Amino acid sequence: MVSDEVRVVVRKYDGSLHWHYPMMMLGEDEWGVWLGARAGTVYRRGEPGQETAVVAVGDDRVMLVPRDAWWTAEFQAAPAHLDAYCDVATPSTWSGAGEVTMVDLDLDVCRVRDDMSVFVDDEDEFAVHQVRYGYPADVVRRAEAAAAWLTTALRDGIEPFGSRYRHWLDRLAATKQTSGSLSAQ
Repeated sequence: MVSDEVRVVVRKYDGSLHWHYPMMMLGEDEWGVWLGARAGTVYRRGEPGQETAVVAVGDDRVMLVPRDAWWTAEFQAAPAHLDAYCDVATPSTWSGAGEVTMVDLDLDVCRVRDDMSVFVDDEDEFAVHQVRYGYPADVVRRAEAAAAWLTTALRDGIEPFGSRYRHWLDRLAATKQTSGSLSAQ
């Protein structure tokens, strides 16, 4: 059963609001908390009323918020170009059940649907932001280690990147008939 809406809040290291968007709580397993968003869900970048981008996603997706890990992962339904999009970020914090927040550390590790190739994106942004935001050495080390681990896990199909996420995409698809859309929020 799908329960309440969760507001996902992604900040930059200086505390500024980066992205924010609504998702549905789908459930929890040994990997962490799984959230879902249907095609049409609106992702907003920047402070409310001063957004620099407003994007309605074109595909269903589920997000894994792992416990005490330096990353989050979104798995996108076909026909999206990317199968998996992982953000290297500080461990997520929950404000009750209604909001989850993490700090984006720029590095993204992605897997392409067609050939299952894996690449690291935004290494240049990571280098610039280390200086701009003054990332401590420990944060840099943890971010680089998370990116390296994600690259291997995605390439080798290590769970939850093998097939586990498909269960949650199926669960999201099954909710289309039973609950309202989050796309207008």
